[in-house]
Amino acid sequence: MERPRIDDIARRLFEGLPESVRTLRRDIESNFRAVLQANLGKLDLTTRSEFEVQTRVLERTRAALAELEQRIARLEQQLAAGPDRPAAG
Repeated sequence: MERPRIDDIARRLFEGLPESVRTLRRDIESNFRAVLQANLGKLDLTTRSEFEVQTRVLERTRAALAELEQRIARLEQQLAAGPDRPAAG
């Protein structure tokens, strides 16, 4: 995950702490960042850009699959009609 995003999450977590604990700010923020970085780094995340690219690839793949399914259906009709007769439709 991007460093600015982790810093923002750490800051929001810190702001939710009681005033009495905020005196340990540097240590707490550092620990929040370390924990967030370690645990978020384990997640299999992708960027919005990568997600959109893969969405477009999937859309093209689905369209190609639909076209191939139609071609197979036409070929099956031709085979069912026999070699001497054209398929209906």
